[in-house]
Amino acid sequence: MRDANAYDDFYRSTSPRLLRYCYALTGELGEAQDVAQETYLRAWRHWREVSAHPAPEAWLRLTASRLATDRWRRLAGLRRAVTRTGQPAPADPPSEDVVALTAALRQIPADQRRALAMHYLLDLPVSEIALELEVPVGTVKSWLSRGRTALAAQLAGPDDSAEVRGA
Repeated sequence: MRDANAYDDFYRSTSPRLLRYCYALTGELGEAQDVAQETYLRAWRHWREVSAHPAPEAWLRLTASRLATDRWRRLAGLRRAVTRTGQPAPADPPSEDVVALTAALRQIPADQRRALAMHYLLDLPVSEIALELEVPVGTVKSWLSRGRTALAAQLAGPDDSAEVRGA
């Protein structure tokens, strides 16, 4: 059984130093935080051997060094690939319709949004959506209907709003 309290104490006493060390290795705070997080995850997984190690903090530094080196190697491979193939073409910005649809989808309940996405973006039939979400078919149909109505109201222009309300 792992001693969670001992690990917590170890983490609290070593984390500021390890983060500074990782920052020195990577030169970027985000990368340093990622390396430190992965290091502590591995320390937790192997806590029995780390806690018995004659220098547990040295174990952390060695693990962090290896993780940082692995990241640099992966980045070097990516740089070589980009050099061979060239930079990827920049992505076009999303259209106004996509921005409006995304904003409207954020305004409707998650269940309706999920059902709409599965049905219209993934082309899943209602029965398969119901099976995956573990709800009755009628519930999915209701979510789709309510979601379509809510989206229509969100996306309606000033001239269209009377039609959506049924006027």
